[in-house]
Amino acid sequence: MRLDKYLKISRIIKRRTVAKEACESGRVFINGKLAKPSSEVNEEDIIEIKYSEKVLKAKIMNISNHVLKENANQMYEIISDKKDN
Repeated sequence: MRLDKYLKISRIIKRRTVAKEACESGRVFINGKLAKPSSEVNEEDIIEIKYSEKVLKAKIMNISNHVLKENANQMYEIISDKKDN
């Protein structure tokens, strides 16, 4: 599955266009490597998203094309969610 689509379906980022912009601006990494919106994600991959004041690191647990809102958080496991110093 494409990275931008995964971020939207898992609700890590609310809209696919916002996920695409985050990737294009160099703020999203997969397994430590800079990721493009079209990068393929797999289970067990580590996604790192750099926001203005924090860094979110999550492990992909499940990939699915359709997930209910209440089950979206089961698609990933937060590894760290800390402020960037």
